Amino acid sequence: MRALTYHGAKDVRVDTVPDPVLQHEQDIVLRVTATAICGSDLHLYRGKVPGMETGDILGHEFMGIVEEVGTGVTKVKRGDRVVIPFVIACGDCYFCSRTLYSACETTNPGRGMSLNKKVMRSPAGLFGFSHLYGGYAGGQAEYVRVPMANTGPLKIPDALTDAQVLFLSDILPTGYQAVVNAEVGPGRTLAIFGAGPVGLMAAACARMLGAERIFMIDHHPYRLKFAAETYGVETINFDDVDDPAQAIIEATQFRGVDATIDAIGFEAKGSGLETMLTNLKIEGSSGVALRWAIAATRRGGIVSVPGVYAGHIHGFLFGDAFDQGLTFRMGQTHMQRYMPELLERIGEGQLKPEVIVSHHLNLEDAVRGYEMFDKKQDDCRKVVMTPGTAAAPLKASPDLSTTAVPPGI
Repeated sequence: MRALTYHGAKDVRVDTVPDPVLQHEQDIVLRVTATAICGSDLHLYRGKVPGMETGDILGHEFMGIVEEVGTGVTKVKRGDRVVIPFVIACGDCYFCSRTLYSACETTNPGRGMSLNKKVMRSPAGLFGFSHLYGGYAGGQAEYVRVPMANTGPLKIPDALTDAQVLFLSDILPTGYQAVVNAEVGPGRTLAIFGAGPVGLMAAACARMLGAERIFMIDHHPYRLKFAAETYGVETINFDDVDDPAQAIIEATQFRGVDATIDAIGFEAKGSGLETMLTNLKIEGSSGVALRWAIAATRRGGIVSVPGVYAGHIHGFLFGDAFDQGLTFRMGQTHMQRYMPELLERIGEGQLKPEVIVSHHLNLEDAVRGYEMFDKKQDDCRKVVMTPGTAAAPLKASPDLSTTAVPPGI
């Protein structure tokens, strides 16, 4: 089969690799019909995540048709059309029984990314996200083995297109969990740092849940323009505004917003010093987005962090967070908890995640897709790919990628 494989920093290739096979009774083999490039994939692409090996298959946002079924699989059958969550969870362990699926104790033979791990069990395995998270082959491929198929795959009704439901695999539940963690509801104010796919999904979910006022902070004008037109957010370009947190404070009666969402993570555009320390592996992450989030949040408010972080941050300003009495909520998404609810919201027309897609490519063009997404070329917001050399590009509903959606949708 054909698959997008890792060969080093900024060196990915579409190669011919062996087809996946069933290895466990709860496995299925999926024929991929749509897959996407996630912002988290760029961390791997840029060589920022350890544990990657030459030939690893990338991709954790994908869906398709069940082709083969293990003897222990009871929830899906051959021919079912399903979306696959990026988190691999058993459904039965201590954490899964508490719907904390990304903390599953049984699916990750790797160590995770904690530096001060001690002997704590590792978090859940993830598709296509390094051997720290199990070394599972990802879904930017024609076929993929999906373990724990009694817990992960979500069946999709025929009435919904791939374009409508693909992002149930990651960014939509991730944005939704960030908003739920931020306790967003009617009358609440929110600031979202990062207008990438997760930030846009967070804005969509915040509008759906009734947020009164949403600020969005980024430095790519085309992304901010799209967010303003589509979700009715108030935009701040940090290339033009030296201190976005102060701007938010001044716009909220010098109080700050009820909650902030850091949808950027450890590759935030920080100071020259932070960039140098990160490149030298002395610093684990840039702390600039977190510092802005802390400063912009009112006393007693919430900082919600869906953006991926790794290692230590010298500029965290924990004392400021203490002084303001802030609550922090963060971590990988408990995908299986939210996917069924969000599928219903899509079916009812309350969410239209497909509107963020800017580019539809064949899997054979994945290298170009990564370059565009990484360098923000051609106003690239989100890339969706269709496997199969003869496959037609994935199509959203007419004009959805350019039509503004009223606030609340």
